[in-house]
Amino acid sequence: MREAADLAKLAAKYVWWQAPSDTLDRRELFLCQLMTLGTEEDVNSVRRVLGDAAFVDALEHAPPGVMDAKSWNYWHLFFGRTPPPLPQRPLPE
Repeated sequence: MREAADLAKLAAKYVWWQAPSDTLDRRELFLCQLMTLGTEEDVNSVRRVLGDAAFVDALEHAPPGVMDAKSWNYWHLFFGRTPPPLPQRPLPE
């Protein structure tokens, strides 16, 4: 399937520190990284394959520390949502 190969290629491009299969198993990480660093062409390619619902779900379950404030706000507004605070990592006590 060509779509799977294209997704794997983009997973390797945007989450270069792990295997594409591991990245695609953590869809929220992949999509948040793509929404932060991706080109318009790459984002649109993935939107055509996975659909907007996958991007909204990624925003709802975004891993802390992946998205910057500009991207966080942009994508929430893009999907007609009010941006909540960025996800935070809990600090050890």
